[in-house]
Amino acid sequence: MPSTTINPTRMELTRLKGRLRTAQRGHKLLKDKRDELMKQFMEVVRENRALRRRVEEQLMRAQSSFTVAAAVMSPEMLEQSLLYPKQSVELDMTFQNIMSVDVPQYHFRTRSQDPGEIYPYGFANTSGELDDAVSAMSQVFQDMLKLAEIEKTSQLLAEEIEKTRRRVNALEYVKIPEMQENIKYITMKLDENERANTIRLMKVKELLLRDAIEERREADAKAVEAFAGYPEGSAGV
Repeated sequence: MPSTTINPTRMELTRLKGRLRTAQRGHKLLKDKRDELMKQFMEVVRENRALRRRVEEQLMRAQSSFTVAAAVMSPEMLEQSLLYPKQSVELDMTFQNIMSVDVPQYHFRTRSQDPGEIYPYGFANTSGELDDAVSAMSQVFQDMLKLAEIEKTSQLLAEEIEKTRRRVNALEYVKIPEMQENIKYITMKLDENERANTIRLMKVKELLLRDAIEERREADAKAVEAFAGYPEGSAGV
């Protein structure tokens, strides 16, 4: 039985069949989109895993060098050396469309292209370990920015996959079966009405035939009675 009250007419049947075809096409397109999103998502996840491992290793090296520098330099000298940075960074963001999902892309550029600008201090009163730490942090910065971009991309793709999955399931397990059930119900009702009309027509035909037979019998009976009323020998007059 249908879940809602519907009008079992041929017009409603035609409308439901059209909606069913549209829903089935949409279901196929959404499944294809979900599969492609999953493929893109798995590629991003693999890239994210490798990049995160590299960033963690670089940060550990930078932290190790900074720890040694902090051990050989006085806290005042270390703070003074890093107090006024000379290099600055400008960050821009654009968007890339992946299967109707706008994912961010980060682009940065430094104010100066001189690699020596990353050191905001002179080399006379600082240790080599501090130079290593600053250099390592400068190198890991690009990977950290790329990691942030990939993680945001994976988050947006995961949200879109979940929305697409819910739509696919709603069509596959709710909407399409419901329309198929309604179509089946209307078809059965129309077939039942057609059988009832056929039976009704057969009964009407039978009644008409019976009436015609009765009329013919009555006419024959009257003819016999009229013939029987003539005198013998006068039938040929």
